[in-house]
Amino acid sequence: MKNKPFFLTAFITLIFTNNIMNAQKKDYLDKTKSIEERVNLLLKQMTIEEKVGQMNQYNGFWEVTGPAPKGGNAELKYQHLRNGWVGSMLSVRGAKEVKAVQKIAVEETRLGIPLIIGFDVIHGYKTLSPIPLAEAASWDLEAIKKSAQVAADEASASGINWTFGPNVDISNDARWGRVMEGAGEDPYLGSKIAIARITGFQGDNKSDLAKTNTIAACAKHFAAYGFAESGRDYNTVDMSNSKLYNTVLPPFKAASTAGVRTFMNSFNILNGVPATGNAFLQRDILKGKWKFDGFVVSDWASVREMITHGFAKDGAEATEKAVNAGSDMDMESHLYVAELAKLVKDGKVKESLIDDAVSRILRVKFELGLFDNPYKYCDEKREKEVIGSKANNEAVLDMAKKSIVLLKNKKDLLPLKKSGQKIVLIGALANDKNSPLGSWRIASDDNTAVSVLEGMRQYKGNKLIFEKGADLTVGNTSFTAELVFNTTDKSGFEKAKKAATNADVVVMVLGEHGFQSGEGRSRTNLDLPGVQQELLEEIYKVNSNIVLVLNNGRPLALPWATEHVPAIVEAWHLGTQTGNAVAQVLYGDYNPSGKLPMSFPRNVGQVPIYYNNYNTGRPINSDKNVFWSHYTDVEKTPLFPFGFGLSYTTFDYKNLKINKAVFAKEESVVVSVDVTNSGNYNGKEVVQLYLHDEVASLARPVKELKGFELVDLKKGETKTVTFTLTEKELGFYDNEGNYLVEPGAFKIMVGGSSEKGLESSFEIK
Repeated sequence: MKNKPFFLTAFITLIFTNNIMNAQKKDYLDKTKSIEERVNLLLKQMTIEEKVGQMNQYNGFWEVTGPAPKGGNAELKYQHLRNGWVGSMLSVRGAKEVKAVQKIAVEETRLGIPLIIGFDVIHGYKTLSPIPLAEAASWDLEAIKKSAQVAADEASASGINWTFGPNVDISNDARWGRVMEGAGEDPYLGSKIAIARITGFQGDNKSDLAKTNTIAACAKHFAAYGFAESGRDYNTVDMSNSKLYNTVLPPFKAASTAGVRTFMNSFNILNGVPATGNAFLQRDILKGKWKFDGFVVSDWASVREMITHGFAKDGAEATEKAVNAGSDMDMESHLYVAELAKLVKDGKVKESLIDDAVSRILRVKFELGLFDNPYKYCDEKREKEVIGSKANNEAVLDMAKKSIVLLKNKKDLLPLKKSGQKIVLIGALANDKNSPLGSWRIASDDNTAVSVLEGMRQYKGNKLIFEKGADLTVGNTSFTAELVFNTTDKSGFEKAKKAATNADVVVMVLGEHGFQSGEGRSRTNLDLPGVQQELLEEIYKVNSNIVLVLNNGRPLALPWATEHVPAIVEAWHLGTQTGNAVAQVLYGDYNPSGKLPMSFPRNVGQVPIYYNNYNTGRPINSDKNVFWSHYTDVEKTPLFPFGFGLSYTTFDYKNLKINKAVFAKEESVVVSVDVTNSGNYNGKEVVQLYLHDEVASLARPVKELKGFELVDLKKGETKTVTFTLTEKELGFYDNEGNYLVEPGAFKIMVGGSSEKGLESSFEIK
């Protein structure tokens, strides 16, 4: 070799070096290596700019299958994508569109790192299930899991591999519009539903994430977003550690334990620190105590919003605080890609923190199988076969029926007879095919819900007459605009009253528009908007045989209706199959079994109201004077309590037993009860167990849900339901986040709601 010309030696050396580099570059594509090995091999090859790029998420910004954008912010984003400075995109959907953008990331960048494609798949993709709060009313974990599977099936067929759900925020404030996205007011129920939704999205095992019909889930919003002051969205949160550890965090902890691959932080401040820059939440608890190994994404522009909060002076400081606190990916603030590399070079952010964040992001991409097949979610044939399939429509119909709650049923109005009745159907919402789709349905098509009118028309034996009565809204309705309600036009009242006068039954579909709840949609009144209450009272004057079907995304305060209307059905926003589900329940082809996941107040002045409250020092009027914890103008109890729901049949509870009276801390408490279907219909009952720790180092709620079982009973049948309480159910968190099971006396209650049931007690020594 020493006799060869210099240029030849150099050429051979260059080829040899390039071959080594190319071999190294391909090492992370070796499927025989573990995911951690592949992550580390890839990380070593990345520049600081490429690492930061993985932490950058952009919203869709051009017609992906069209020409490259020219000029402005879109062209800059496009160049970042081609440079490998984008790790994720959201709101790009459709197999063809996702393949086009993925092709740029994989085939036109230096390292070819695939994108993770995110989307808000909140209660379905194209075929919509009920809103999450409605699903929670089913208390049916398998049905909720199936609903998430349907959503994942359709989303993944459309190129999406990551959903920004489930929302596991606990909230007891119906003014907050985003209660429609969660599971209600209880952390135990919320935790169980979080697990069901996560396994529905991701599969039962970690390896299931690599399948083509599963997607990565995201537990949000971390943390305490559901306790925004005044129920006003994005507002301040201020709470005790006891509330944080015992109410807010349990569903997030359950999500982490269940293997959720991502978390999203929240818009609010907690202890004066925005969640996006909150190291206590993200580093100490999530990545520290819980050992979460997925990644954390900001909410939309929440990194930048720390400037508005007054927590950061500019974009550079906001970026520094967010990354140091543990926010791994920046959604649409554009700050990480602009500021982070310089912050590392200036020593304000350790590169080890960048490496940790990027490793987390790459890990999830490897788990999804994106490196092995970047286009696995881009099968246009599968997209056509899956989306809107008969099986998916059947699944969401089943979920919709199970979500309906019967709140009142006097005068034997329900179930409706299938022949020989004159039924008048009233209300703009009864003939609405758009509102029932709910708030978060951006991938679905407008006006694709089965309306209640369409559902009821399938029952041919009765004479059915429809009258609108009055419009609910004025002008166009959309996801991004404030709704304008009809408060003056009552011109349809008389026609509706005339039709109702001689009807055997009047079915009135009233409530909120689907766009009246959700993000940015807080309310200070929880009544029927517009002229609906007046319409209800006018119809009642001519015919009191009213079945009120409620469409809403939050608990409503309806004291007049509850007092006067004989039958009330809570039907929420039930999605694509709304009308079929409502009709099948009204006509008795499905016996309602839903139970409320949130308490319904008597008026908005009671809010926040929740069943698992504290005794206070003066819980009752023992001295017959005014000095006790109450209101002077209304009862302090809810209109309808948490866990409440009727059936067309009745259930009796007997023989509550505990296996013994005194237990050691490590022993399990076994509780059993006999439940009998004592009515005339087959039905399902949600048997609920509540616990009260009578004396503890921290005051405990008057009752806490610690077990439930959905029991199917034929008429006349009796089943024994058994609950096993372990230290997981018997303890609580102290103000430092330590879990305690303390000795002392405990009361239990078992029944069909949080309001009443059979009671007993035991002791832990």
